[in-house]
Amino acid sequence: MATPVSLDSLSAALAAAQDPLTGREFGAKALRDLRLEGGRARFALELGYPARSQHEAISQVLTQAARTVPGVDGVEVSFQLQVVPHAVQRGLQPLPGVKNIIAVASGKGGVGKSTTSANLALALAAEGAKVGLLDADIYGPSQPMMMGLSGRPQSEDGKTMDPLIGHGVQVMSIGFLVGQDQAMVWRGPMATQALEQLLRQTKWHDLDYLIVDMPPGTGDIQLTLSQRVPMTGAVIVTTPQDIALLDARKAVSMFEKVGVPILGLVENMAVHVCAQCGHAEHVFGEGGGKRYAAERSIAYLGALPLHIAIREQADSGRPTVVAEPEGTLAGLYKSVARQVGVAVAARAKDYSAKFPTITLSKNT
Repeated sequence: MATPVSLDSLSAALAAAQDPLTGREFGAKALRDLRLEGGRARFALELGYPARSQHEAISQVLTQAARTVPGVDGVEVSFQLQVVPHAVQRGLQPLPGVKNIIAVASGKGGVGKSTTSANLALALAAEGAKVGLLDADIYGPSQPMMMGLSGRPQSEDGKTMDPLIGHGVQVMSIGFLVGQDQAMVWRGPMATQALEQLLRQTKWHDLDYLIVDMPPGTGDIQLTLSQRVPMTGAVIVTTPQDIALLDARKAVSMFEKVGVPILGLVENMAVHVCAQCGHAEHVFGEGGGKRYAAERSIAYLGALPLHIAIREQADSGRPTVVAEPEGTLAGLYKSVARQVGVAVAARAKDYSAKFPTITLSKNT
């Protein structure tokens, strides 16, 4: 007669299994609806970060853990994504309809920040999250072209705008409201006000993450945004070049001063591989971003190559993650996205919505 399986032993074995993406145990709280049907274990695993492409690998880890329990001869696991709001700068409240805002910044232009922003948003969506993308570059909006979008936002109530949808991502940009050839000849305060309106008057629909493609630099607009916009964290994009790293350092310093945590650093255009002969050449230097990340104890999210396909696909309105979703380049972006999701999940949660509202009245 077969030995009955102990549900407690099974739960303990699964909880002690190590998450291959975080290096930590899953824990009992991640297990949902654990039950046994004969020798077959069925349960759902709740993850706080999107990782659809890794479900099979995670299932294998959990299957191996479950089979260490006598009597278990099969495992069936489903996945539940539960992204929660995380803490933002002191004194700010999370944005309605948005759980987490992630700024993508560079400190200078020309390092591929906007392309990285678009592919990061698309990669998070591909991994299972609900994602929005705000093009915060008032003077040079590029996300409408990259995301293959045109037209004007609709408004049902005359007060808020519905974002446009590109490849499953909610998108808003000043580029939807002005002509392609129209220059935004605005001083800093006016541009900042326009950006805040774009952010707060857009009817974002239940987003796990809103990616903000920040304007390049660390001037008045960038500083004001980082002070007024409730951000969970920032991702820094740089090339390995020393000059680019000088400006990346300034971007890191700006976010640190206003209390926005750095989620990690992406080293873009790290290497160029010749399409004809396969020769690899470090056009902008080698490893500068990785060394700086190690120096400042910032998570190094990975290196992206200088590749003509990335440029061509972005220009065509179908960025790499949607143009070649199973390709090597898309895999790199998805790796960055998963690490960003894991970094956000590790942040302190936001409990402001659970606090009671206290009102004071004068007794008469």
